[in-house]
Amino acid sequence: MSKFLIIPQLKKIDESLKLAEEYGFGFEFNDFFCPDVLDSKERVKEIADSYKAHKLPETLTCHGDFFDVLVFSSDRLIRETSEMRIRQSIEAALEVGTEAVIFHTNHNPFFTAQSYVDNWLNCNFTFWSRILPEFPKINIYIENMCDSSPDMLAALAEKLSDFPNFGVCFDYAHACVFGSDIERWVTVLAPYVKHLHINDNDLKSDLHLAIGEGKIDWTLFKEHYFKYFTEATVLIETSSVENQRRSAEFLSKIRVI
Repeated sequence: MSKFLIIPQLKKIDESLKLAEEYGFGFEFNDFFCPDVLDSKERVKEIADSYKAHKLPETLTCHGDFFDVLVFSSDRLIRETSEMRIRQSIEAALEVGTEAVIFHTNHNPFFTAQSYVDNWLNCNFTFWSRILPEFPKINIYIENMCDSSPDMLAALAEKLSDFPNFGVCFDYAHACVFGSDIERWVTVLAPYVKHLHINDNDLKSDLHLAIGEGKIDWTLFKEHYFKYFTEATVLIETSSVENQRRSAEFLSKIRVI
């Protein structure tokens, strides 16, 4: 059975810890993807130390910076800044003691020219082939964002499959909003998925609602989960402790957790 996680709230850490203990949840930190935080090593350490002052769950992951991070840009300065942000994110994840850090694909799904697709794939492969061996003690997961199909991410995952610390973070909710044919998303990405993000929405916008309070078909998700993803970690990606609890109650009711 996989390990489910929630996003801890430092200002409500006692509530986050209580919910995590009640359901056996891990934590995925969302404190370190903001560039203003990453620019201050002192701030990163302060936040990490504040968390580590508590008895944290066993399973910990971290979301890396994704704002304007374009390792495939034709602009050298943007590529260099993107690499800096990725390295800062990895260092922050290591500082707080996580086993994985998540980044986004960040390509524009409306750019469909083969030259654009090829450049994205080749640049990402070259970049991550260099980064992954440098950080063997942490897993690096790439997440679908506005992707309209799983094909580009699957192609990258196939090329990086020899790296043991690489995996796909499959955001099921993003696929339901921005993609189509959820069955194809699941089957195409399943061989590479090590982590999932789940929350609810109206199938039109990425709302991060409590699970069970939108229009995603959770009966279908349950089928997908038990068929393909029981070895993956799963983040309940909604921010407030109240929404996390309602999500946990819903997932427990349908016997996913």
